[in-house]
Amino acid sequence: MRRTLPVALAATALLATAVPAGSAAAQTLTWGACPEGVAAPRLECSTLEVPLDHRRPGGERIEIAISRLASENPAKRRGVLLTNPGGPGGGGLDYPALLAATGLPKDVLDSYDVIGFDPRGVGHSTPVTCELTAEQQARGAFAAYAHTPADVTREAGYARSIATQCATSPTARMLPHTTTANTARDMERIRKALGERKISFLGASYGTYLGAVYATMFPDRGDRIVLDSNLGPGGYDVTAMRLFARGLEDRFPDFAAYAAAHPDYGLGTTPEQVTAKYFDLAKRLDAAPVQGVTGLAFRGLTFEYLYSDAALPALAKTWQAIEANQPVPQLPVTDRDNAMSARLYVICGDSRWPDSVRDYRRAVAVDRVKYPMLGAVTANIGPCAFWPDQRTEPPVRVGDRGPSNVLMLQNERDPGTPLAGAQEMRRALGKRATLVTADEGGHGIYPWSDNRCATDAATKFLTTGQLPAQDLACAAQPGQ
Repeated sequence: MRRTLPVALAATALLATAVPAGSAAAQTLTWGACPEGVAAPRLECSTLEVPLDHRRPGGERIEIAISRLASENPAKRRGVLLTNPGGPGGGGLDYPALLAATGLPKDVLDSYDVIGFDPRGVGHSTPVTCELTAEQQARGAFAAYAHTPADVTREAGYARSIATQCATSPTARMLPHTTTANTARDMERIRKALGERKISFLGASYGTYLGAVYATMFPDRGDRIVLDSNLGPGGYDVTAMRLFARGLEDRFPDFAAYAAAHPDYGLGTTPEQVTAKYFDLAKRLDAAPVQGVTGLAFRGLTFEYLYSDAALPALAKTWQAIEANQPVPQLPVTDRDNAMSARLYVICGDSRWPDSVRDYRRAVAVDRVKYPMLGAVTANIGPCAFWPDQRTEPPVRVGDRGPSNVLMLQNERDPGTPLAGAQEMRRALGKRATLVTADEGGHGIYPWSDNRCATDAATKFLTTGQLPAQDLACAAQPGQ
């Protein structure tokens, strides 16, 4: 059974050249203890100052927190492997230690200093905020399920209030500069500070878009680039948001088959009955929450649990508890203001979202029929529709200019980054990329998946530089 994915993965060439970063000498890093809560064996941390606005290198500077898990085999070390676990809004300072603890092969750990970092705006780097209340944090990132056009209008009021909070927050000056393109420029600053001619990269989920943007902006600075569970070439834009609904439809049959094969859960004895149970529970919870679980929360937790095969039993037990009006297991309550705020800063700043309520009404009407499980949620209006128009540059257009040094890994039934988006990214990267697909469900492959065909391809590429001769389709592993 596939290991449970880290939380950071659960819960994306108009500008093909970098903005000049100035002529100042590269900062050197001093390694020491990591911040409280990040410490792990052998993990070292440092801080790098970068310009808030890379167009003005002499202006305000912000901090980027960086970590290093150094190779213990100097004879085999070939460079650095920069990593990102996804998001946006997720921290990556502890990611090298997590990768090492959960299966990154020794040959890879010997070959690289594995580097993590909290992207600008996140965690131990200079953080951003929208001053989200506990109630707003608990509501989550999804919009309400829109049964009618009036529901879209109602959600617009909530979305506008969140956008206003972000635009008037104490960190609002960072709004125009907290983007994927600027995080890619920060990565280039990290490369220089590490004293490396090139960097390799391992990015998952939203980290695939970050890696693709870096590879586009700095095509000669990437060494071996692995993109695991891929967003489309537009990143985490309105298209990717709507694609979540397709991802749920792609993935749900795996859970329906699991629950039907375990009739003790009482959710149905056929996949069709389990699917009908989903719609029944959602309708009931929309009318009256059970144990504090609303219809929106039910749809959201179902979506999140489908990220990992290992979480399917927990999802079935949660449904079972809701059906019986029993307490539902709750995750620990944490302050998620920074993570949720940073996500909004990036996705709203990276691209322009439709700003007409009418557009979202039309989208909801289409997706509610096309993807009935989640379409009326993911097509609904969000804060990006009301984002301040302060963007300093157009989105990066991911393209095929540069060496053939990108390995893409993708599960066929990934709810969070569906195969359709990965195929678009593959087309955008063209000759630069090789795509390895696995006949599996869930979000994330390397190094957690038991599909050796896919994981071995990544290990071979990172350690030898050898890519598959052509795009590769990996069969499901026996017993999965």
